[in-house]
Amino acid sequence: MAAHLAKQQGLKLEALKFVSPFCMCNKKGGCSNHDSPSTLKSLGIELKTIDNTNEMLECVRKPKHGYGSGLNPCIDCRILMLKKTKEYMLKIEASFVITGEVLGQRPMSQRRHILQLVEKESGLDGLIVRPLCAQSLEETIPEKKNWIDRGRLLNIVGRGRKEQIAIAKKLGINDYPCPAGGCLLTDPNFCRRLKDLMNYKPDFSLNDILLLKLGRHFRLNQDSRLIVGRNEKENNALLKLVKDDDLMITPEETIAGPTALGIGRFNTQQRQLACSIVSRYCDKGVASRVRIDIEDRRTRKKEYFDSPPISSESLSSLII
Repeated sequence: MAAHLAKQQGLKLEALKFVSPFCMCNKKGGCSNHDSPSTLKSLGIELKTIDNTNEMLECVRKPKHGYGSGLNPCIDCRILMLKKTKEYMLKIEASFVITGEVLGQRPMSQRRHILQLVEKESGLDGLIVRPLCAQSLEETIPEKKNWIDRGRLLNIVGRGRKEQIAIAKKLGINDYPCPAGGCLLTDPNFCRRLKDLMNYKPDFSLNDILLLKLGRHFRLNQDSRLIVGRNEKENNALLKLVKDDDLMITPEETIAGPTALGIGRFNTQQRQLACSIVSRYCDKGVASRVRIDIEDRRTRKKEYFDSPPISSESLSSLII
């Protein structure tokens, strides 16, 4: 919608899309069935994708401006995106930036003083035009210089979206994302796993984050964690993320069951415990015990345990 309003004033636009491991986007690049490249193409706007992965990991570790309701460093994330936007703006010799923000819509990152803070820390003070709520904000440099007509911009304020939906319909915009956020850092289940990871491994890597998206997670002790695949797709994904210092744990070939990764330091007790958890999710038939194979990826040494399934009570105490 912001792009539509700017295009109506004859402005030439380029769009930036930022992605990180915390994005809940489909392969098309949007939320649900939303296809942002196609939508922008219909407006004659080129889309450039920028990967924020490394910087976002640092934002999550140490957010200068804190977290939202989950582990979402929304303010730091916004500053990061706009800093990169400024870099690109200077590179292509663009004059200013527009966003689709609405004053008061997001409780953390779209309050008036936060919008001002983000502008200042991103180095774009006075150069961010927000066409959907411009008339409720102070005049920007582009408006003062008549690069864009303030009178043709909007003054939407607040968390409701009825006004936006009505305007979108009028503009012929039918393919837009759902109103909910598309960030894993606001998802309670993911945040619970991430908190556990941050407690035991503050210097977590991208590989650690990718693993948080897969399987069932169990904390065996402060030094060991187990991830158990829930289906064939996750089993295969875990195999692609296994590292040389991990344990690969699988049931014997004649038994249908999950692939699991043991991460950290495992003594004999933890290995037995991990195998009993894997046994729990095997298709055992009438068997009460299952042979579980363990491969130490570093030494290539293999061993096996004849494991009964763990009890429900013991299992629940280990779930992350």
